[in-house]
Amino acid sequence: MDLDKPPAPQPPEGCLVVALRLPVRIVVLVLVVPVRLAWDALVAAGRFLHATVLRPLGRALRRAGRALFVRPFVALWRWVLVPAGTALRWLGHMLVAAPLGWLHARLLTPLGHALRWAGRGVVTHLLAPVGRGLARLARGVGALLAAVGFGVFTGAAWLVRYLLVVPARWLYVHVLSPVGRALLWVAEALVTGAGAVLYWTARVLLVLPALALWRWVLSPVGRALLWVAEALVTGAGAVLYWTARVLLVLPAVALWRWVLAPVGRVLAVVAREVVDALGHAWRVAGHFSRVVGRALGTLFRWIFVEPARWVYRTVLTPVGHVIRDGVLRPAARAAREVGRVTRLTLAAARETLRETRRDLRRALFGEPRQQAAEDLREPPARDPRTLGSSTTVLTKD
Repeated sequence: MDLDKPPAPQPPEGCLVVALRLPVRIVVLVLVVPVRLAWDALVAAGRFLHATVLRPLGRALRRAGRALFVRPFVALWRWVLVPAGTALRWLGHMLVAAPLGWLHARLLTPLGHALRWAGRGVVTHLLAPVGRGLARLARGVGALLAAVGFGVFTGAAWLVRYLLVVPARWLYVHVLSPVGRALLWVAEALVTGAGAVLYWTARVLLVLPALALWRWVLSPVGRALLWVAEALVTGAGAVLYWTARVLLVLPAVALWRWVLAPVGRVLAVVAREVVDALGHAWRVAGHFSRVVGRALGTLFRWIFVEPARWVYRTVLTPVGHVIRDGVLRPAARAAREVGRVTRLTLAAARETLRETRRDLRRALFGEPRQQAAEDLREPPARDPRTLGSSTTVLTKD
């Protein structure tokens, strides 16, 4: 099974596209090639400048900044600020924290315990009994006032009930309610009769003549006027429609169909061909720029790199080997010999100095006492067992 899809068929191109493509591509190629060459030259110069100038300059600035700013600040922090802070902390501890701790532990804490004990005794033996007595007195006075208030409230409620509430309820139930029901019935009857009279009067004098006038006069006249207005509006609309169609729509359609659409298609073809020509010219200019760059690189290699390489291989390398074998290696060997002799001389001088110091100490203070060396790693061994001796009770001599 072939997984590659065949390319979609391209629509046939017109004669205008074929006629425009080659001139447009030639003009665009002539205009784009210098721009692409200048662009590639700027890119190459920027890369060379970045590799040879900007990157080493940045590294040098970074090292200079580290040497001028970072290391002095680190040294200042490590050798000045940290020791000064340690000294200040020690002074603060010795001058402030330690005296305050001693004052708190030796003076303030015992004084606080004494004040707490004294306050607890005063509260327990003096204020607590006084407070309990006052609380009991307040409870008794409150109970007496509550009893007096309850009696006064009960008497006032009884008087209000039997002097106001009971007579008012009897008057409402036996006098006002019957009178109100009678008045309500009379008013209801009067309103119902007056409403019936007014209804039938208005129906006979107003509603029936108005219905007859609407049905036999106004409705036919309104339908006739509506039909006339509809005919007028329809005719005016048709006239305005055809007028607008003839004067505006048909010329606009003709202008779009025969002028704007062909001009737009031509401009679209020209724009597409210009864009395609720009892309093609940019790619061709890139290949041309690559060829020119390779030619310039080859020329630079032949003029500068190869002669420098030949000089390095045929002149500098043999001279360097001669200098290394004839000068540098013997000098390094002699330096190593001088260093070895110097180290041996210094070692002999140090050993002589130690012997002299040891002899001087022995002459002034005498021989040091020698202590018996004891092997503390293992316990002392017993005598070996023989045939004539035994360690058991039965065979012991």
